[in-house]
Order: sequence, then structure tokens, then C-alpha cells
Amino acid sequence: MGGETVTVDDAALIQAFQAGDREAFDQLVIRHKDRVFTMCYWFVGDHAEAGDCAQETFIKAYRSLMRFRSESAFSTWLYRIAVNTCKNRLKSSQYRKKKKTLSLDTPHNDHDCPVGEGICDTCPSPLDELENKGRRTLIQQAIETLPPEQKSVVVLRDIEGLSYDEIVEITGYGLGTVKSRLARARQVLRDILRSVR
Repeated sequence: MGGETVTVDDAALIQAFQAGDREAFDQLVIRHKDRVFTMCYWFVGDHAEAGDCAQETFIKAYRSLMRFRSESAFSTWLYRIAVNTCKNRLKSSQYRKKKKTLSLDTPHNDHDCPVGEGICDTCPSPLDELENKGRRTLIQQAIETLPPEQKSVVVLRDIEGLSYDEIVEITGYGLGTVKSRLARARQVLRDILRSVR
């Protein structure tokens, strides 16, 4: 029942913010920033870009929170903003050009990252068995090869551990579409990871 407490707390903070308490938003950021950053990192594959996407997500959330009506969980609404922000970043010509000049094997991607360290420990997924840093790097590289539609469902389901209903709400895809894209993404990842063993 811990999730319900978080929802109530989020709702109270949102009400406070909508009533004029701007500091309530700071508490929402503190509560959700790590998960938003983690999701953005797995989506865009770069720490700096993930930080930018997470920051942009919270800026958009701040600007829109007065219109938030609690028809869905705050975290679901926030993830929808984050997924769309990451997709837009991946589509931008500037990002594509930058990624062409970056090697996935550069030392930057091999640094220990608190986000990377916590992912397998806190999010149940089929990838849990691949706990060492080398495997996480391979997984990240494999995920980066997926098209955005497949990447979003595999990150939300297998990395973040969200339910199918939450993914449907976040992405706007039908349940059948979510399941088929997830199946295709998992097959691609299995093939890639099998080939590098």
C-alpha cells in the first residue's frame, strides 16, 4: 500500500502548489527526480543529455501543473512528459549529429554511475541477471539501437517496472500495440546480447 501513500502525498503537494505554494513543487522534484533521470538516461543513453531531458521535463511539468486534474497519478503524467521530451530529443538533428560523433565505447560511458548501480537493484525486470557493469553497458548499447516506439515500452516495462496499464497511459498506445512492440524489442535485445556473449 506504499504506492497509495505516495499518491496521496503527491496530491497534497499538487494542491498546495495550485493554491500558491511554489515550494511544494520542489518537494515533487525531490521525490521523482531520480526515477525521471534514470528513465531519461536509459532512453537517450548519455548522462548529460539525460540530465537535460530530466530538467526540461520538470520545467514543462512546472508550467503545466496548474492544469493538472489528478485524473491519473502524478508519476504517470510526469513520465508521459519525460517520454515525449526524450523522443523529441532523439528526433532533433542536433542530437543525431552529436550521437554520430560519440563512441559508445568511450571511457565516459564506463564511469560508475549511481543511477546505473541502482537500476538492477530496485527495478524488477528480465535484465536483473545481468548485474555487472560490462553487461549494463551492453544492455544500454543494445537499447540505443531500438526505434523510439520500442525503446519507450522496453524502458518503461523492463527497466522501470511499470504495469501495462501505466505504459498505455504514458505512451498513448493501445495495449496490443504495447505488447507487440515490447515483444519485438525484447527479441532484438536478446539477439544482440546473444551475439556478444
